[in-house]
Amino acid sequence: MARKCSVCGKGITVGMKVSHSHIRTKKKWAPNLQRVKANINGTPRRIVVCTRCLRSGKVQRAI
Repeated sequence: MARKCSVCGKGITVGMKVSHSHIRTKKKWAPNLQRVKANINGTPRRIVVCTRCLRSGKVQRAI
């Protein structure tokens, strides 16, 4: 499964986790991705979409 939203392109973000003693370690933030069946150009397809795109109505779900 691709770790990127098919609609907005949101993917994994990397950075540093900083502890109280300022020890820095690498950290990843992953978006909440869902595999949904959506209408793409009138045909139902399975795509990977983040929950923000689902909630905002950018994706028309297929039934």
